[in-house]
Amino acid sequence: MATADIGATTLGGCNRQALTDGDLAARRLLSRWAEAAGCKVRVDSVGNLFVRRAGQDDSLPVVMTGSHLDTQPTGGKFDGVYGVLAGLEVIESLNDARLTTLHPLEVGVWSNEEGCRFPMAMMGSAVWSGRLPLETAHALTDRAGRSVRQELERLGMPTDAPVARQSVKAALEVHIEQGPVLEQRAKTIGIVTGVQHMSRHEVVVEGQEAHAGPTPMDMRRDPIRVLADVLPAIYAAARARGPDARLTVGIIETSPGSPNTVPGRLRFTIDVRHPDIHEYGVLRSEVDRVVRSALQHHALAGDIRCVWEAPGVVFDAAIVDAVRTATAALGYNALEMVSGAGHDSCNTAAVVPTAMIFVPCAGGLSHNEAESAVPSDLEAGANVLLHAMVALASGA
Repeated sequence: MATADIGATTLGGCNRQALTDGDLAARRLLSRWAEAAGCKVRVDSVGNLFVRRAGQDDSLPVVMTGSHLDTQPTGGKFDGVYGVLAGLEVIESLNDARLTTLHPLEVGVWSNEEGCRFPMAMMGSAVWSGRLPLETAHALTDRAGRSVRQELERLGMPTDAPVARQSVKAALEVHIEQGPVLEQRAKTIGIVTGVQHMSRHEVVVEGQEAHAGPTPMDMRRDPIRVLADVLPAIYAAARARGPDARLTVGIIETSPGSPNTVPGRLRFTIDVRHPDIHEYGVLRSEVDRVVRSALQHHALAGDIRCVWEAPGVVFDAAIVDAVRTATAALGYNALEMVSGAGHDSCNTAAVVPTAMIFVPCAGGLSHNEAESAVPSDLEAGANVLLHAMVALASGA
């Protein structure tokens, strides 16, 4: 709640976008808490922040947890923030118990996870994992033309030091589910085994502007006819791929956008997701086929193109098992599941053994000012994180 006061919105949410003054204030608050807990804090050249608790053998690879502190413009109190503060709570609980793990522990705050200010979601973890060049991240600009590098410099963060990836034994991220499944099934813990395949597609259809009154229907080159054919067909294709399929048409734009003019141009987006690689591929192919068939049927120019794709991730079996074991030992009701959303763990999983823990959120709402979670569920997730991290950090 103290973190939520930074960038608080009138409707009870948070607007604390990446590399803003609010983001810096939240980082400073976390750093004060971390230093009070006896930890060291460092920031790398893309703005990732790391809180380190020394181990009995501090030369050993770290056991890492964490998430992000930045939010959507109308975001909530828990998305990302819970994962960071749960990691700090693990450290404080170990301090209270006067226990030191063999391996050092680190809590990471990944820079620009949301990707709403600078157009690259999970940016900081992508640079850290080697999947995105530092120079590319630094060159990203917001709508005002301010670059990541300029904002890092404005906030007093380093930009020229190398982004050295520390040696990591295991990485864990605890997060609200951002969906309704755990709540609906009355489960306290989601044992996340991976992240589904996902891609985003842009469809552009070129028509011809014409007056809505004098132009007969059969003499129009109306791009909306393509949309009328495509929508029922692609939703049917998603149904055919089973209950795990996800298909979303998030943007529909017409030009010139006048109520009494036949549009000359149509643009819409299609988001495609599925945890099974075969079913995902079939759904993608069917979406492409439906769009191109509709264009041909109406003799209109246009195309569909993939503008973004994130392959699915299977989390490390041993780290997932550490979560499973901790959950069982604590007696929580659990569900093994695949994440429907992308997380920084998708990037860390490319280079270090990784797994995730989910807890329910109210109504499945996230990226929403009404985002909320039950304190007992948040406590349960942090307990699972604690036990899994201690187990992983106690052995060689």
